Amino acid sequence: MLDTEKADPASSRATVMKEKIRRWWAEAPMTYGETHGTTEYHLPDGSVETVEIGTRRFFELADQRFYSWNTPLHQPDGPFSAIFDYKRFEGKRVLEIGCGMGCMAMNWAQRGALVTAVDLNPTSVSQTKLRFKQFGLDGDIRESDGESLPFEDESFDYVYSWGVLHHTPGTREALAEVYRVLKPGGQFGLMLYHRNSFLYRYTIAWVEGFVNMESRFLSPLELASRYSDGAREDGNPHTWPVTKREVRRDLVSQFGGVDIKVLGTDVPVILNVWLPRLAEKLLPLSWQKAMARRFGWSLWITGGKSL
Repeated sequence: MLDTEKADPASSRATVMKEKIRRWWAEAPMTYGETHGTTEYHLPDGSVETVEIGTRRFFELADQRFYSWNTPLHQPDGPFSAIFDYKRFEGKRVLEIGCGMGCMAMNWAQRGALVTAVDLNPTSVSQTKLRFKQFGLDGDIRESDGESLPFEDESFDYVYSWGVLHHTPGTREALAEVYRVLKPGGQFGLMLYHRNSFLYRYTIAWVEGFVNMESRFLSPLELASRYSDGAREDGNPHTWPVTKREVRRDLVSQFGGVDIKVLGTDVPVILNVWLPRLAEKLLPLSWQKAMARRFGWSLWITGGKSL
């Protein structure tokens, strides 16, 4: 079992939680604004721009912010091409679970994939549909629970999810669905938050949990939910970061060729919180990169389904 509260997705308690998750993300979508769920953006020239959600300008600004957080993953073949093999899956069926505002799905569609994207909340679905319409793209965008996908067995060549499935009580059930809908020989990619990270161990568990004594009132699951996505707005209903061991043991044991990498673009920021303006001078770049590879906030998990 994962080291968190036991939750049966079929139980009434899990059903209530799932509705809270759906409603929270619908009301506070991942816009990448200055405040979670808003559409105000600080631009490189120092100006501030507020845009209407669903407009082309909104998508452009949201994407710029999202891309800036993941610069090492972008290569000449396109954004995130360091982890996504767009050429390999051109003309193939690709599924995204938890499409958010549709940025990643758009990149796949622009590079020739036959894209299907699902999300639990209606705001993400409507915004992704608007994005595809405005950018002249084709895709099958649906509202769906990742723990119970509305697709036949062995439907997709590639399935991925970026920063989503740690927000559901049934992460294991969602991964079972990934396996079910994946074709033999197909591949998957999954980003989950990392519990053995600087952000969790220092910022959440140590500073908030111990120093500020929040752990006296909040369980580890509640603490992670309170101080991860939407932390300035009192957190979100459910976030549980995982460890590499839990991933291999509890989530992806049915897959073959599993590989887990730590993505640490957040680490330099945290180091500068510890040592304001001194981290870059005190710590060689090679040390910072080494710490990022071990203690970053994101785990990138890949593997496949055997033929």
